[in-house]
Amino acid sequence: MKRKVSFLCIAALLLGAVQSWAVPTQVTVRVKAKDAKFIGSSYAGVLVTIRDADTGELLAKGVTRGSTGDTAVLMRKPISRFETYARAQDAHFTATLDIDEPTRVEVTALGPLSQRQGANRVSATQWVVPGKDITAGNGWVLEMPGFIVDVLAPPAHIKLAPDTTKVPIRANVTMMCGCPVVDGGVWDARKYEVAAQIFKNGKKIGEIPLKYATPASQFAADYPLSGGPGIYKVVVYAYDPANGNTGVDFATFIVKQPK
Repeated sequence: MKRKVSFLCIAALLLGAVQSWAVPTQVTVRVKAKDAKFIGSSYAGVLVTIRDADTGELLAKGVTRGSTGDTAVLMRKPISRFETYARAQDAHFTATLDIDEPTRVEVTALGPLSQRQGANRVSATQWVVPGKDITAGNGWVLEMPGFIVDVLAPPAHIKLAPDTTKVPIRANVTMMCGCPVVDGGVWDARKYEVAAQIFKNGKKIGEIPLKYATPASQFAADYPLSGGPGIYKVVVYAYDPANGNTGVDFATFIVKQPK
């Protein structure tokens, strides 16, 4: 019995020694919208997961919180090498990893969380060495492509009378950080293509451009309806020809059969 107890004590000591080799290592993750600012609290943030890239083990999980950043710094002047353009209050998620050897880490970002129809997922991998924090400067920055497109009209699954001749289409379009698209603004509505494609029974039957409308970030047009009764799908997209950035949202409407 004494030998058994001694063996268990030695095993426990060895286990504790192995565990003590793990060094708390901090990693700060920021997610920056393509051609825009950080995705933070105003759009409910981005879900960040950190895993061992080789084993899939979950090391940390959380949501970016904070502001979208300084527009003047991020958008109006060139950023030089090694420049810190993120402020302490700008959106981020900081995790403390307990690793005992250099680990290839995969960071995945999904969001923004308040606009799931426009959410995208991006990921990247990097080696992390115990005790060597990745927090200096801007931290680990991932770029999230896309626009947030939110179809406001027609409301989903609305049923229209058989004699309907036009369908108002309206959509709200912002950058992935929530930054507004405004005529002549930093994110200039005149430089983006916003349009609605119309499908009936799975076949495209038309496409119309949406024009900038007030309030900020909204685009609208009336679709002349001539296809008769049936189920229609509206696909609204925003596209930036300068860099290929794209966002999409959907709605459906039904034109009823005449009685």
